[in-house]
Amino acid sequence: MQFNEGMPTAIEILQPGTGPLPGDHYLPATPETVLWGRLPCAADAAVLTISPGQTVTIDTVSHEGVLEDQGKDPLAFFTGHGVDAASVLHDAIEIAATLSRDPAADGPHVVTGPIFVEGAQPGDLLRITVVVLAPRVPYGVISNRHGKGALVGELPRGSGNVSVFTPVQVREPGPVGVLPVVEGGEGVVAFPLAPFLGTMGVAVAGSERPHSVPPGAHGGNIDINLLVEGTVLYLPVQVEGALAYVGDPHFAQGDGEVALTALEASLRATLRFDVVPRAEALAEFGEVLGPLVRTDRYLVPTGLDPDLDEAMRKCVRAALALIQARWGLDEHLAYAYLSAATDFDISQVVDIVCGVHARIRESDFAEVDRG
Repeated sequence: MQFNEGMPTAIEILQPGTGPLPGDHYLPATPETVLWGRLPCAADAAVLTISPGQTVTIDTVSHEGVLEDQGKDPLAFFTGHGVDAASVLHDAIEIAATLSRDPAADGPHVVTGPIFVEGAQPGDLLRITVVVLAPRVPYGVISNRHGKGALVGELPRGSGNVSVFTPVQVREPGPVGVLPVVEGGEGVVAFPLAPFLGTMGVAVAGSERPHSVPPGAHGGNIDINLLVEGTVLYLPVQVEGALAYVGDPHFAQGDGEVALTALEASLRATLRFDVVPRAEALAEFGEVLGPLVRTDRYLVPTGLDPDLDEAMRKCVRAALALIQARWGLDEHLAYAYLSAATDFDISQVVDIVCGVHARIRESDFAEVDRG
């Protein structure tokens, strides 16, 4: 029985180059345009050059189904779960067959890029607007593997690797991921999709490619689930042209990402890239030292550190600095505001470097005269 037999589905299989390509540019995921397990650095050549303000439609490929302990054969892996061969992505098959990584030294993620944004210089901010996120397939995988997750040493039990194949059904008001109550049972647990890119970043200075797992000032694997369609990510530019990249596509993720992965599944992302010159960035936000998210309601500073307590402290400091720079509050008043009115959420605790992000409501400051 096919995984979606008898189910209505409006999710088109977006093979490379097929379906809507709304951006000014299209960047497919090929062995020549992706890195596997590492992130770009200043020494890497751009695979695409664009002008500020242009949009790029980017194919991303999930690492789930291509990894070595899953057979490094996405066609066999997914057809083994009842997926029709025509619904397995050709670029995932090609990447798995062509590229290799060192599982002991490299991360799992496939990232597409880097993209050179003309005019971007160190000290500027790269503004990435999430325009459209289109699922490429109607299925994904949630994994508790590699002896990692929030409960290391407790879960997973037995073999030490658990990958849960998760079909997507189209329901009202929108698509949902479905899980059974017991292994092999009917999919009766349903949760809504909220697609976002777990990895959005800029290249680091120097000639050493960073590991794809830990996030940092460059962004990377930040796993902030607020980055859905319509939101914006600001990143401090590290090298000329920014050399931006994206990957680690998710259909849904809870804050914390406790088992190790989200609902991992490939997305086609259309993003707009703009450059915020340093002087303008300082006037808007003060000194931005790491990823900063903006939604239709919130400004979202971040804190990143291997120690979760220190990540929290860094996020509080970043939030204080943002409020003081943007709205001019005295430090003790900004601290009081954060304590009374701001939620601090755990982005993830499974990526070597933990993440915390704060949700500051911009409407709370509507009456502040910014001069």
